Amino acid sequence: MAVKIPNGKKLVYALVVVLAFLLLTSWNFSMAATAQAKHYTELQLPPLPEIKLPKYERFVLQNGLIVYLMEDHELPLVKGTALVRTGNRLEPPEKVGLAAFTGAVMRTGGTKNHSPDQLNDILEQRAAAVETSIGETAGSGSFDTLSEDLDTVFGLFAEVLRSPVFAQEKLDLAKTQAKGGIARRNDNPDSIASREFRKLIYGKDSPYGRTTEYATVDKVSREDLLKFYQQYFHPNNLILGIVGDFEPKKMRSLIEAKFGDWKPNPKIAKPQLPEVSPANTSGVFFVNQPQLTQSSVLMGHLGGQYDSPDYPALDVLNEVLNGFGGRLFNEVRSRQGLAYSVYGYWSPRYDYRGMFVAGGQTRSDATVQFVKALQAEIKRIQAQPVTPKELAFAKESTLNSFVFNFQDPGQTLSRLMQYEYYGYPADFLFRYQKAVAGTTAADVQRVAREYLKPENIVTLVVGNQTAIQPPLTQLAAKVTPIDVTIPNSQPEAKN
Repeated sequence: MAVKIPNGKKLVYALVVVLAFLLLTSWNFSMAATAQAKHYTELQLPPLPEIKLPKYERFVLQNGLIVYLMEDHELPLVKGTALVRTGNRLEPPEKVGLAAFTGAVMRTGGTKNHSPDQLNDILEQRAAAVETSIGETAGSGSFDTLSEDLDTVFGLFAEVLRSPVFAQEKLDLAKTQAKGGIARRNDNPDSIASREFRKLIYGKDSPYGRTTEYATVDKVSREDLLKFYQQYFHPNNLILGIVGDFEPKKMRSLIEAKFGDWKPNPKIAKPQLPEVSPANTSGVFFVNQPQLTQSSVLMGHLGGQYDSPDYPALDVLNEVLNGFGGRLFNEVRSRQGLAYSVYGYWSPRYDYRGMFVAGGQTRSDATVQFVKALQAEIKRIQAQPVTPKELAFAKESTLNSFVFNFQDPGQTLSRLMQYEYYGYPADFLFRYQKAVAGTTAADVQRVAREYLKPENIVTLVVGNQTAIQPPLTQLAAKVTPIDVTIPNSQPEAKN
């Protein structure tokens, strides 16, 4: 079919019409946008929806295993987590690293029925995962699978928890990797600051402050892993949670089949937790890193636990201090220009005392001024009541972020398990939400005065000594240097 080409005048006319239409559309859109644009403080947002826990089931097997089930049929996936009452705080001080090795090699070392390679192949063919680890206050195992592969993957998950073999070659690999981490641990100034600050607060020999060394790694044997595992991995010392696309009766039968005959340990008891007390109650400490052009600063003191009735008010206090619009950002970073990053927060723990920590990164020549500015803001939050605007913003931010605790059923189930693990009530989050909503300006000032201790603040600076001018002696007459030289490896004992 022949196509007619318009003559020159018609073509020009058509282009003019199109151009005029585009310009008119763009102008209308611009005018509409201008008319509708408002400052963020003028935006009217709907109230937050009421948050409710999804339906779940909790039961206990005869052997003491606690189980949570929460259905979620949105996707054909099933995920599970086991919490084990253990932790690296319970390992012997001469064998720091033992718990982490136990948690890692449980999975990498294979089981009595499947070698490491067989385990990996079966899981990879199904795009599934089984993982284990042991952290500071708990051990964990997890699985992730398509619903159609649930029986197979859950069986492997049970094997890893119940019958790991801790293959020697996998322990050797884990120890080699740990030594590589030790060798690189001074590469990052923020990592140095975090590690050394915990030592200053809790003590270098405290389970919450000690570090893995070449010598402690060399002392860990396969027999140590077996002993540590046998001490804590029993059904009456576990909480199992499963969420996803499953049929409840079938899931219960599967759990009973894979875990029901696991013998409990009738003598097991909650471990005695290490005591916590401040290692230092003041002082200025320094780690010299001549290659740096800026300083990493941490300041603070021993803190408290989540179960404090004042935790909600302290969390509102955190919002007053932090983030865009917070006092530290506005004053120290924006107005004074002293920091690349700055923060200050009350950081509790579930079953031992956490810390109050303030700090950030700053230029070497601004280090002393930065520390003094942080000190001033800590004192100001105690002396000056928060304004109605600050309080409203802090509470709104805290309550808005609260909804993100319930983004999916798995996240909700994880919290329920954690609360049971640490002995918290199942409605702890909702009690917290109600308490935040009821927090007043007087509450914020009261907790600031009661819990923040400017006179007990420990200050740590990691930076370039010659570039820090004025010197740190302007902060204290005595500045204590910290040596972060990595101790040499000790020769491994021969059997």
